[in-house]
Amino acid sequence: MSKQYADLHDPNAEYTMRELSAETMGVTGSRGGDRDVAITDVQTTMVDGNFPWTLVRVYTDAGVVGTGEAYWGAGVPEIIERMTPFLVGENPLDIDRLYEHLVQKMSGEGSVEGVTVTAISGIELALHDLAGKILGIPAYQLLGGKYRDSVRVYCDCHTEAEADPEACADEAERVVEELGYDALKFDLDVPSGHEKDRANRHLRPGEIRHKAEIVEAVTERVKDRADVAFDCHWTFSGGSAKRLAAELEAYDVWWLEDPVPPENLEVQEEVTKSTLTPITVGENRYRVTELRRLIENQAVDIVAPDLPKVGGMRETRKIADVANQYYVPVAMHNVASPIGTMASAHVGAAIPNSLAVEYHSYELDWWSDLVEEPVIEDGQIEIPEKPGLGLTLDMDVVEAHMVEGETLFDEA
Repeated sequence: MSKQYADLHDPNAEYTMRELSAETMGVTGSRGGDRDVAITDVQTTMVDGNFPWTLVRVYTDAGVVGTGEAYWGAGVPEIIERMTPFLVGENPLDIDRLYEHLVQKMSGEGSVEGVTVTAISGIELALHDLAGKILGIPAYQLLGGKYRDSVRVYCDCHTEAEADPEACADEAERVVEELGYDALKFDLDVPSGHEKDRANRHLRPGEIRHKAEIVEAVTERVKDRADVAFDCHWTFSGGSAKRLAAELEAYDVWWLEDPVPPENLEVQEEVTKSTLTPITVGENRYRVTELRRLIENQAVDIVAPDLPKVGGMRETRKIADVANQYYVPVAMHNVASPIGTMASAHVGAAIPNSLAVEYHSYELDWWSDLVEEPVIEDGQIEIPEKPGLGLTLDMDVVEAHMVEGETLFDEA
């Protein structure tokens, strides 16, 4: 018999003093029209894309279904199953209260950060899609309206010869000329041949020279045709990061991403303030409480929350509001399917300081087939005016690419 995560016993969840259910809060009044809706179920299906995407569906007694996505990772579907009883019977229009309700109910199971926040994020995206459909408005309208009709996309680029500067430059030119992107990102945490010890995070002079050669080759090749960022994947020591950032000041670097590990805010702040090279951080921190510290300490030049991981659409909006007080742009990290990508685009449309949304799947030829509507065209995402997120899953494509052993969720 398989485990039933929805039936797990947890005294913290059962006796929390900050119970925010509709029954406890007394939120029982009729809303009128078609707004008296109740959640009946939450289901997940994991799709084997270039990442194992966790798609989330929230079902209602009105027959309206919302689709969302949680950041990929083990354990997320089980946590969503665990939380389903906390949502059944609730009105899906109360997005903010339900988000806080789940955070409180899961406080004993890690809702400060990590996969529990990721699981809640997936539900929160689905609630925005669902609320938009019930109210007949696009998701961005739930966030306060829009600043722009389309959102810029930056393409995360790769090549088999990832350590060859000229190969990277060739791919940059191809992506700009053939695919139509004017914003790119390449990895810098690639082998240079000069490494002695990967564990100590130290960059030898030859390694820094090699990384600078990649940056020079790519930026010189595309020049003003595209902005180019470079990702370090939280790899280097503080001293090495400062030396690398200083070396890159001579080039047109859009930003240098995650040069040091995420845990030590003081080191991050020191690196950022040591250089004229713009530093971007954010994908490995959770909720506005964590990213607020980065922003308020001016430890970032550009903040990069990952929406299906950080807490969802409203949480990302809150992060953007804090960033805007410090004149910090938002470039959303994104490795999602079209569902999570479009959710990021809706937030990008609704905030003043949106810079771009990442696209990490240009090598996956069926990525866009997962939904019936177009998503990325000419390096932009046009914001749909259809209700909710404005996307319709192609269930045949979802089923064809499910993770082995996975079960397809119910149709809408």
